[in-house]
Amino acid sequence: MNRSESIGQLAAALATAQGAMHGAAKDSRNPHFNSKYADLASIVDACREQLAKNQIAVTQLPSTPEAGLVRMTTLLLHASGEWLESDPLTVQAKDAGPQAVGSCLTYLRRYQLAALVGIAPEDDDAEAAEGRAVSSPQTARPQPPARPPLPHANRMPPAKPQAPKTVTPLTDDDIPF
Repeated sequence: MNRSESIGQLAAALATAQGAMHGAAKDSRNPHFNSKYADLASIVDACREQLAKNQIAVTQLPSTPEAGLVRMTTLLLHASGEWLESDPLTVQAKDAGPQAVGSCLTYLRRYQLAALVGIAPEDDDAEAAEGRAVSSPQTARPQPPARPPLPHANRMPPAKPQAPKTVTPLTDDDIPF
């Protein structure tokens, strides 16, 4: 992460903005996984007004460093001149088509913006971006079976109560040197 020499005013403004922000609404549905998620517009709606009130602008810079790779860098810019720049986040597009590249750009914009400004949407399509199937969110994960107790032979016997011991103080005559 890169930043201006000082970020005190930016940090104070961001803290004020975060105190007034609310979570992003999960108003989009992923038909492939039957799940709801906060899309990019919801993330922007959740933070834009408070960022603007606190003189913070957001700039997101996409790039394609090589074939099939999609990269995003996000900057927070404060009216004081202070700034904060994310490390570039790079993903591999499924193919070189505009739909695949555009999906990656939207995904990167959404997650980087949410991370930098402190919006906490629930994870929704990370598995889809990886090309892996995911289970329906309504399906509970099976719990592992409870472990059976160890056989009695492997258990330590209960401690036997012992009578209190009397302690006698040592004298110089008791020490052999």
